[in-house]
Amino acid sequence: MSEGCTHNCETCSQNCGERNSPRNMVEKPNPGSRVNKVIGVVSGKGGVGKSLVTSLLAVSMQRKGYKAAVLDADITGPSIPQIFGVHEKARGNGQGILPAHSESGVDLMSINLLLEHESDPVVWRGPVIATTVKQFWTDVVWGDVDFMFVDMPPGTGDVPLTVFQSLPVDGIIIVTSPQELVSMIVKKAMKMAQLMDVPVIGVVENMSYVECPDCGKKIMIYGESKTAQAAAEEGLPLLAQIPINPKLAALCDAGKIQDFEGDFLDKAVKMVEDFQNWDLEEDEDF
Repeated sequence: MSEGCTHNCETCSQNCGERNSPRNMVEKPNPGSRVNKVIGVVSGKGGVGKSLVTSLLAVSMQRKGYKAAVLDADITGPSIPQIFGVHEKARGNGQGILPAHSESGVDLMSINLLLEHESDPVVWRGPVIATTVKQFWTDVVWGDVDFMFVDMPPGTGDVPLTVFQSLPVDGIIIVTSPQELVSMIVKKAMKMAQLMDVPVIGVVENMSYVECPDCGKKIMIYGESKTAQAAAEEGLPLLAQIPINPKLAALCDAGKIQDFEGDFLDKAVKMVEDFQNWDLEEDEDF
């Protein structure tokens, strides 16, 4: 037993062998925030379209009549404001920082909304970045939000750990691509979620195929997808397969993601919408 032990594992900061319960490190939200569900969007590596999936989920929920928000936790590579076409700076009041609003009504907070110039690099060490993400939860006046999607940086480093520990994350969606190494990516994200005791809602595969504009045939440019198999091995559903679509890419570049058309995320949206009604361990579809 440590000399500094208080004999109360709920408040004691010592990491001794007698610790019998984990400390609750979840931060309280801003008093002006009432967030119903927090969904993390994660990936085991970069460049798989995590921000795209985050944005599409938020837009889809907003279309269904819910109040959606995006917390951009990718501090060194923020892309959410650009995707939504939001470039004004965030403002504040006596309660805290106010989120920006997209044309479709999705609330946003990103480091790019606080920098003097959007192109300014964020050259910060991990602890400072992690603290900033935490402040996006504690200092931002989110108001009433039905679904908040957290766009996390890739990997299992400081920021994902901070999000899992500091925010009341209800579940995560893993984003991946069709390549052979997908199994490793899914397993890494899955194991981190298990360590943090956070449920995994399912897997979304991006860049799944290209659809021929003439005949409609699906061309698997990365070869046969391994995502469904990898997800099944971990007991997870494959929620969506998003094609490589030049029109969708153009909408992101133009800041018009709210104008997207397509039903490829319908299953994922439904799973998130009904999240509070199903049990990961008991759902027969898993």
